[in-house]
Amino acid sequence: MERIWPQQNAIFHNNYVRSCIKNAIKVMTFLADIAALCVIVGAILEFGFVLTERLENELNLVYFWAWNMFLIERISKLVLTKRGHRKSAYNLLGWGINGLLTLTLIPIFVEFFNIDDTIGVMRILDNRGFHLFILFLISFIELSNAVTTSLGRKTNPALMLAVSFMVIILVGSGVLLMPRCIQPGVHLSWIDSLFTTTSAVCVTGLTTIDVPSTFTSFGQLVIMVLIQIGGLGMMTITSFFALFFMGSTSIYSQMLVSDMVSSKSLASLWSTLLNIFGFTAILEFAGAVSIFLNIHGAIGLDFWHELFFSVFHAVSAFCNAGFSNYPDGMGAPVLLQGGHCWLYVILALLVILGGIGYPVLVNLRIAAERHATVIWKWINGRHYASLSIPNLFDLNTKIVLRTTTVLIVLGTMLLAYFEWNNTFAGMRIHEKVVQAFFNAVSPRTAGFISVNLNSMCIQSIFIYTMLMWIGGASQSTAGGVKVNAFAVAYLNIRSIIRGTNRVEFAGRELSTDSIRRANAAVFSSLIVLGFFIFMVTLTDPDLPLKAIVFECVSAFATVGSSLGITSELQEASKLLIVALMFLGRVGVVTLAQGLLKQYKNQNYKLPQDNITIS
Repeated sequence: MERIWPQQNAIFHNNYVRSCIKNAIKVMTFLADIAALCVIVGAILEFGFVLTERLENELNLVYFWAWNMFLIERISKLVLTKRGHRKSAYNLLGWGINGLLTLTLIPIFVEFFNIDDTIGVMRILDNRGFHLFILFLISFIELSNAVTTSLGRKTNPALMLAVSFMVIILVGSGVLLMPRCIQPGVHLSWIDSLFTTTSAVCVTGLTTIDVPSTFTSFGQLVIMVLIQIGGLGMMTITSFFALFFMGSTSIYSQMLVSDMVSSKSLASLWSTLLNIFGFTAILEFAGAVSIFLNIHGAIGLDFWHELFFSVFHAVSAFCNAGFSNYPDGMGAPVLLQGGHCWLYVILALLVILGGIGYPVLVNLRIAAERHATVIWKWINGRHYASLSIPNLFDLNTKIVLRTTTVLIVLGTMLLAYFEWNNTFAGMRIHEKVVQAFFNAVSPRTAGFISVNLNSMCIQSIFIYTMLMWIGGASQSTAGGVKVNAFAVAYLNIRSIIRGTNRVEFAGRELSTDSIRRANAAVFSSLIVLGFFIFMVTLTDPDLPLKAIVFECVSAFATVGSSLGITSELQEASKLLIVALMFLGRVGVVTLAQGLLKQYKNQNYKLPQDNITIS
């Protein structure tokens, strides 16, 4: 009998107690997710609208309820979860967030025990702004973890990516309509708000309104955040926060996220996310500092507006968005004629770095570290260290760098040739070279405009259109058919002309899957562009065909350049351009794979036959 009771207790604990504990934790997590959503909505209302005293009091009650939910959820997890599972529930940074939440309890104890609250630290701990910051941070982490853990086995990564972009576009269009986002006396329609938000999230840059005169500094800040979210991808951001602070996502969720960010393996997912955020933060920070040093005290702005100008344009350039919060943008006379050549060079470099893709940046970092290590050993007298290093660049990096270099050099030379005495007339020689370089980089796919495109000759417009259509590299912030697909399609044509039965580059044979996907990307882009160009000619028959083609290619390639017809489009045409920007950012092939049923590889082969092609 003494042995039977422990066994019965263990069975009872496993069958009933453990299931009750799991259900209780699920309920508390669900309530915490609801509380997180309420906090974010409350923060949007508080910062976007002028609230009455009654609404402020009601919001404070919502915040207080959410604060209690967060405390109860974390305490319940710590108490009810087994000691071995607590480490998986929160990592080191997650425990740090819990510590910040715990600090908000101190003012309550101070008031209860009548302790002196004039201490300097108490002014921070009892500050409403500090409390809102903690609540908002925890809310974002909670929702990020909820989104990541909700990825089930029936979740399609391609469709999830498209839905995430659609959700942030709809939310952002509502946020931009808030009174504090719009300049006093300015009316902004929902269509224009949707258009601007889609352009920001899809890092395009096309606008039907003038950004500086329509939006306040807060509204411009919202646009910058939307650009950053669009450049990184909503699923990338939520996955990063979930793994960074919680560390408790399922293996299958991590596999889906790994597929979305093109991580080579599940083990390298964390390093892939770190590289994405690390490169973004470092390059945007360096770009903002460089821009600030160039424009400080020279463009008629005060210190804080100069700082915001620098950060805004660094984010916009690296994300290949092409938005500008300065009147007349990069074509402003004070910038174009004020000797700010380095500003255009900095923006062009940011566009290039953002457009070559994170895999290429990682490959370049690894190669640079390897070279630096070998050179350091050689300098320190280890002469046995050979300076000849094996090739560290993979095939994707070689294709992207060589194709990008050819397009930039060729584009710069052609634009300089055709526009030297046209739109670049009156500039000094080095300014003409810089403007040719800037305008060869900008179409791929930033969309910054420094000269009047309508004044360009037709040959330059054609070059501009081709550069927009090609775009940047895969897994980057750029759009277009991608230089990877364009290069592979070209190599495939070259191999056919030469009569070879395989496609080669840099001593490697390209896989059949890569060739098929490249051909699909190129062909589908032409079909989609043809359809939308035709539809816009129906909704806006009075507009020039050249301008419509340019506008549609710019929208699909997420460039943002225009021949000046964006504000003249009818509402139906605006919606068509919105759809085109969305398709260009998500990808036609990616969206089609998410919507259509996927068939697994068949284990049988059908008889082959030839089709007369030429």
